[in-house]
Amino acid sequence: MSSSTVPGLQVHPPSAREFGGTLKLLLTSGGVTNPSIHSALVQLLGKPIAECHALCVPTAQWGHPMCGPTSVRGFAAAEPTWQHLSGLGWASLGVLELTALPTIGAERYVPWIREADVLLVDGGDATYLCHWMRESGLADLLPSLPDTVWVGVSAGSMVMTPRIGAHFVEWPSAPDDRTLGVVDFSIFPHLDAFPQNTLADAERWAADIGVPAYAIDEQTAIKVVDGSVEVVSEGQWTKFGS
Repeated sequence: MSSSTVPGLQVHPPSAREFGGTLKLLLTSGGVTNPSIHSALVQLLGKPIAECHALCVPTAQWGHPMCGPTSVRGFAAAEPTWQHLSGLGWASLGVLELTALPTIGAERYVPWIREADVLLVDGGDATYLCHWMRESGLADLLPSLPDTVWVGVSAGSMVMTPRIGAHFVEWPSAPDDRTLGVVDFSIFPHLDAFPQNTLADAERWAADIGVPAYAIDEQTAIKVVDGSVEVVSEGQWTKFGS
């Protein structure tokens, strides 16, 4: 993710939304990159990864200028770059493209989602992903999926927060930096992975975000179950705010 911002972007404070016992969340920067995060994922799933059926959600990629057809295919095909997400050895791997769902009807796609053990939600632009989660109806479906595991990478994690900050908005049509607000904290991903993602950058970002926040690197995940938040890490992370 780059630090570019959208000209004229309106930045608003988060608005609270009650999601109840929505999902089991594993919010990562780079995926399931080490044994600690792998163990947390298996714990959330309640069975081995090899017995679980996964749906890939590539939608956020379309909203980011660094992504496109090749990267979407790589994610869906579990190519080596995505070994930490779609390439973990799932029993089955399908694709859930949110932009298509409004045109086919809930009677078709809701059963696909309910039958999945896990949603693998890739990175890209979190505001674009948020828009299509609402347009597709997936956001409204979340409270009825308490047994489903959501594994997010980058934007796929950030979409669950109240806001992402203008630093991370790449979609030109984004009205502001607000996202779903399923959790009450924000996430600064890819800590020290890019020149513009240093701890100093994270500190400046956190000063304006208005909610508690975490800066996490590629070896860190945040596990959220029934409102309980746990950081799982073999790397570097920092919490800002109370």
